[in-house]
Amino acid sequence: MALTKLPKSGIADGAIDASKIEDGTIQNQEISGTIPVDKLNSTQDLSSKTVTLPNTSVTNDMLSGSIASAKLSNSTITINGTSVSLGGSATVGIEVNWQSVITGAGSSSTAVAGNGYFIDTTSNTHTLNLPASATLGDQIAIKDYAGTFASNNLTIGRNGHNIQGVANDSLISTNRASLLLVYVDSTKGWIYAEESNVGDLGKALFTAATGGTITTSGDFKIHTFTGDGCFVVSTTGNSSTNPSGGPAIVDYLVVAGGGGGGSAFDSGSGGGGAGGFRESKSGETGCWSASPLVTPTGLTITNTTYPITVGGGGNAPCNGAGTSGSNSIFSTITSTGGGGGDRFGGSGGSGGSGGGGGGRSGTPGGSGNTPPVSPPQGQPGGSATPSGSPPTVDSAGGGGGAGGSGGNGSANSTGGAGGNGVTTSFTGSPVTRAGGGGGGSEQGGGGSGGSGGGGPGGYPGVSGTANTGGGGGGYGNTGVPQGGVVAPGGLGGKGIVIIRYKYQ
Repeated sequence: MALTKLPKSGIADGAIDASKIEDGTIQNQEISGTIPVDKLNSTQDLSSKTVTLPNTSVTNDMLSGSIASAKLSNSTITINGTSVSLGGSATVGIEVNWQSVITGAGSSSTAVAGNGYFIDTTSNTHTLNLPASATLGDQIAIKDYAGTFASNNLTIGRNGHNIQGVANDSLISTNRASLLLVYVDSTKGWIYAEESNVGDLGKALFTAATGGTITTSGDFKIHTFTGDGCFVVSTTGNSSTNPSGGPAIVDYLVVAGGGGGGSAFDSGSGGGGAGGFRESKSGETGCWSASPLVTPTGLTITNTTYPITVGGGGNAPCNGAGTSGSNSIFSTITSTGGGGGDRFGGSGGSGGSGGGGGGRSGTPGGSGNTPPVSPPQGQPGGSATPSGSPPTVDSAGGGGGAGGSGGNGSANSTGGAGGNGVTTSFTGSPVTRAGGGGGGSEQGGGGSGGSGGGGPGGYPGVSGTANTGGGGGGYGNTGVPQGGVVAPGGLGGKGIVIIRYKYQ
């Protein structure tokens, strides 16, 4: 009979060891239940055996200590596009790293993305420049530390980026202002994510420019060009987007060169016409007493260079017709040079204002406002006296002025008077410009020059005044015996260009 069980009392403790059991003798099925741990040696050699664990989960209480991050398949996590290692730290949300207080004192500083700035402008203004480079989601916070931004403003320098989609710095002038700027893209740049008055945060800008002789009249700058030059605009006003800024509009006064007076032996010659006169008064550049020829439309400018041409006066050759003056030009505004006064029996030249007709036979003066503009830039020249028998003498017509036509030559008397110019206080005080030159006469007196720089007729004719666009006076051999030496007419006066804008 097989031995199925040995009595406990029959086997002493430790009597059976591995050498007493033949390899493979005891099979799993021959063991009922489990062998208590105290029946096994404390150390088991399982190096050549397969150990099968129960099919259950490993719970925390089965582990001692912790599992190193490097033992895990993923050792980092990503937060807002930034990889952070397990066990590391990162800032999430709109939190910023607040810095120590910055004192204004008229200085400037440069912000760093992710930082917040307390700014104290108690003693002076301050400029905080944005970072030179920025990426989507960069944030900068600002707080008025002492509640003094209204008295000493904070300027936020754009540093090459747009702010709110505009290439302007921002001016913060609200006490206790709190701002959070977030960078979006190159189009909008930095925008205000938190601020109660976003629309008013653009810095107020006024036009700034160089060129010519610069003077001021109240809050307005005046650039006067007496010769060719450049009006160079570096900043344009932004009143269209910020009510505190100035307009991007300038007003202008553009006067061309006057025409030269004519010259003819034994006859009166016509006076030169005044250079064309053009003026604007938009209402954006202050209040002054303008001329009757003013237009209410100024010029809108941009940050660029505007060449300025100041027209020269016409020539007055001896024993010949006077030549026309040259045009004056600013941007799209061209004033035409005055027409030259003609000599014996010739019609006056056309131009900004017309030149006077010469000598006899009722020759007409030249047309003014040529080419035509509105309001007109000048008036026509006067006609010569009609031909007749002695004692009728030859008297020429006066040149036209901006404000009036040239006078007709008078039989047995004087040459026609030059047409008057017009007066404006564009530069802050009243000045009259663009008067026509007086006509000459064969035996009578020369015609008077028109107000505003026109030269009177005579022996020789008198030149128009420089930088008024006045016409030159025509030659007349008054008091000179026939056969005397012929003299020239007067030269036309040079023109002028003046520009006016709000600068503060």
